[in-house]
Amino acid sequence: MKNKTLPAEVARRIPPGQFLTQKFPVLTYGSTPKIKTEDWRLQIFGAVASEVTLTWDDLMSLPQIELKTDFHCVTTWSQLDNVWKGVHIREVLKQIKILPEACYVMAHAYGGYTTNMPLEVLDDDDVLLAYGHNGECLTPEHGFPMRLVIPKKYAWKSAKWLSGLEFMQQDRPGFWERNGYSMSADPWREERYW
Repeated sequence: MKNKTLPAEVARRIPPGQFLTQKFPVLTYGSTPKIKTEDWRLQIFGAVASEVTLTWDDLMSLPQIELKTDFHCVTTWSQLDNVWKGVHIREVLKQIKILPEACYVMAHAYGGYTTNMPLEVLDDDDVLLAYGHNGECLTPEHGFPMRLVIPKKYAWKSAKWLSGLEFMQQDRPGFWERNGYSMSADPWREERYW
C-alpha cells in the first residue's frame, strides 16, 4: 500500500523508505528448523554469574503478556499493530545475574543464525520472547517455538528460533551484520547496510 494514500496518523508510524503491508512475509536465509517445545532450550551464557538453561516449561511458568507493536523489515515492508504473545525479556533477565562488564548481547538461533545488539536494546520496554502472533501460535516459518521480538529495530534483529542469549563485553557482528547489514539497524534512520 502506498504511504501517500494512508491517513497521516498511520503514515507517521512508517519509517522512511518503508511501505505498509497487511501480509507477514516469510524471509529466511537457509532452511526452517523444526523444533518441538519439549526439545526447545534457551541457553543464557557469557558475561553472567552462572550459565542458565531454560526449558519451554520454565519459560511458560513466567508471567505471560501480549504486546502490540509495529514491525519493520529491512526489505522495506512494515506491518502495524502486531499483537505478540510471550514473555517480557525482563522476566527472563530476572533469572540471571548479568556481570557489570556485559555491554552487548548476541542472540543465537537454532540453525546457526546470530544477531548482535547493545544490552540496552535488549533490555527495553517492548522486547519479548514471543511464541504467538495475532492470536495464533507462531508458524515454524516465523520462528516457532520462540522468537525474539525487538520492534524498534529492523526485523533481522528479532531472531527466529531463539536458542541462546550470549552476554558479551565487546560487540561483534552477527550473521547479517557480517554480510553487510548495519550493526544498529534503526529503521527511523534507515540504518540498513554498512
